[in-house]
Amino acid sequence: MPKKRVVILGAGLAGLSAAWHMQRRGIEPVIFEKEAEAGGLCRSKNIGGFNFDYDGHLLHFRSRYAFNLTRRLLGGNLERHQRSAWVYFQGRYIPYPFQANLRQLPAAVIKDCLLGLLEAKQNSHRKNTNHNFLNWIEHNFGRGIARHFMVPYNTKFWTLPPEKLSCAWLDGFVPVPTLGQVIEGAVEETRQQFGYNTVFWYPRKGAIDQLALSLAAGLKNIHTRCEVQAIDLRAKKVKTAGGGWEGYDYLISTLPLPELPDLVKDMPLRVKGLFKKLKWNSILNVNLGLDKKSGPLRHWAYFPQPESCFFRVGFYHNFSRTAAPCGKGALYAEVAYSPKEKLRMEDILPRIQAGLKNTGLLNGKSRIIASDINDIKYGYPIYDLNYSRTRGKIMEYLAQAQIIPCGRYGSWRYFSMEDSLLDGRRAARITLQ
Repeated sequence: MPKKRVVILGAGLAGLSAAWHMQRRGIEPVIFEKEAEAGGLCRSKNIGGFNFDYDGHLLHFRSRYAFNLTRRLLGGNLERHQRSAWVYFQGRYIPYPFQANLRQLPAAVIKDCLLGLLEAKQNSHRKNTNHNFLNWIEHNFGRGIARHFMVPYNTKFWTLPPEKLSCAWLDGFVPVPTLGQVIEGAVEETRQQFGYNTVFWYPRKGAIDQLALSLAAGLKNIHTRCEVQAIDLRAKKVKTAGGGWEGYDYLISTLPLPELPDLVKDMPLRVKGLFKKLKWNSILNVNLGLDKKSGPLRHWAYFPQPESCFFRVGFYHNFSRTAAPCGKGALYAEVAYSPKEKLRMEDILPRIQAGLKNTGLLNGKSRIIASDINDIKYGYPIYDLNYSRTRGKIMEYLAQAQIIPCGRYGSWRYFSMEDSLLDGRRAARITLQ
């Protein structure tokens, strides 16, 4: 029986996972990656002794299989952390999630949040149609919590107001405490942790790239600096930048969906129209190395208010002892923006530094001694009101074209790192049938 020829487009986490699972079953796929190294966004850099990730990446596990796989790949180089997450609101840091930790807020804000929630609960007998994300927010949290946190934060993150978003992405990502838990958090310190990410994992040494490097280490046929220029569905071949053609029996694509119409020969115009309806945000990730650590133990913090251009800041030196030289600090700040918007670096970088100073994360005693900027074109697929219908039709087309979509961008979903690992396994199983 002839061996199956499998081509994987993209050597990010999902593509590497697919190849790893196939190779264990005797299939050696060919992977084409346009960058100089494998890993996709799960890559890291060492700059001046600081280990910076391309963007904030932490490991959260709901699947025992994904946890065991990661532990197997990293061996002892995996450390468990109890989350220390915060929300910056009106000059103070309060524990995350906002909706369960109202106690430290101004009295007027607490009153507004509680009255809004009580009103929502009194009207809970009414049918919640959840036509959009704003409906869902107000139904579950009331208008006060919506106004003070949920709406401004999600607008900043998604770059669209919640009324233009669907609820298809939720899947437990937003904690929903009970009425009693919200009231408890308004009068005393909350001891209960909420959300799927109360615990996270990170490499003990090095940075998040250790996971991708471990996956890639045992794989054959990874071709870097090898961008795919065309896909011929009839001939079942892909053309690489070098001009050569590679045949396949199965094609797994982790490439961002919006890029496929430029690659697939003779794609029908009606299908191209579907791809044009896809929306996404872009992420500017700014990594900074500081000459000293300061402040309490925090892993990350959210910034809902418009005064800060970033939506989240994370602290590498609290993820790993090797993230920064001894006694020094390292952080990243993430700015979400619409791809239609052109960021001017000469404007945005001073705004980030000013925001860090205004929120107390940079002070007169801290000096920036290393920096790194990553402008990520495809950040998160946006779940607008047309998302499910549009994506569904595109998935139908890909199935007919015998292209296996894989990963956050290939399958166009709100994925964690764990999800990418599992989706790689799913894609591999299809080739093994």
